[in-house]
Amino acid sequence: MFKFLVTTWDPSTGIHLGPVTLHFYSLMFILAFGLGYVIMTKIYRIDNVNEKYVEPFFTWTLVGTILGARLGHVIFYQPELFKQDFWSVFLPIRTKPTFEFTGFSGLASHGATIALIFTTLWYSFKIIKKNPFWVYDRIGIVVALGGAFVRIGNFFNSEIIGKPTPPGSIFAVLFPQQSSEYGPIVPRYPAQLFEATGYFLLFVLLWILYRYTNKKYQQGWLFGLFFIILWAVRFFVEFLKEPQGDEFIHFAGLNTGQVLSIPFMIAGVVIMIYSKNNRITAEESAKPE
Repeated sequence: MFKFLVTTWDPSTGIHLGPVTLHFYSLMFILAFGLGYVIMTKIYRIDNVNEKYVEPFFTWTLVGTILGARLGHVIFYQPELFKQDFWSVFLPIRTKPTFEFTGFSGLASHGATIALIFTTLWYSFKIIKKNPFWVYDRIGIVVALGGAFVRIGNFFNSEIIGKPTPPGSIFAVLFPQQSSEYGPIVPRYPAQLFEATGYFLLFVLLWILYRYTNKKYQQGWLFGLFFIILWAVRFFVEFLKEPQGDEFIHFAGLNTGQVLSIPFMIAGVVIMIYSKNNRITAEESAKPE
């Protein structure tokens, strides 16, 4: 009987710079924001919007993503951290049992999304002075790509791993560096790469629709589609993932990540319906409201 080889994934933890280690996860995070800045600048050029608005957009997005993702992870998956190591909730460090620079780790996409909704509202009303859905339509494009890089970072870290694969699976991967919380080191699904692939394909789809159709003038349509597909990818990949931390939300056999994804998918449908009556012209798109 033909047997497939099991891939072993055992990279180094990162780039060592004296006492500090620049983790690959942090590098993926930096790459995600760097490319996001470049892409958003190009989008503003295409829309004939002053590029001075890109920098504050980048700043608010960075703050919202990191703070929201970190708080989301702790609230949804590791609430005991508020008592055990309070400063590690907000800073890229660990103070117990010893001080250590950990970089960006323990981030939840649901928390990041909630925070981004509010920081983008502030940016839309107070800075660029446009309909928030105009901004949401464009931020969805860069967030989809950024999400792909974040999941690749999780793959480097051997975290958010998949469940054990059946014998002979072509997707079997060994993670020697996996956390002990996942149990024995056995062949598992590379769930991080499945999710990253879904997000990258979503980025390509949104970019094509933005660049070559008039859907960007139907404010909210691209964002609604982004919500539906991104959270659907998350929902279905969760079936192949190991539980993260002490999950406290369960419903009908679904885990925390799946339960939290359902409202976002529903919101996406509602937003797409709303967008039918929210069309603008190319000239209106380029001007502040």
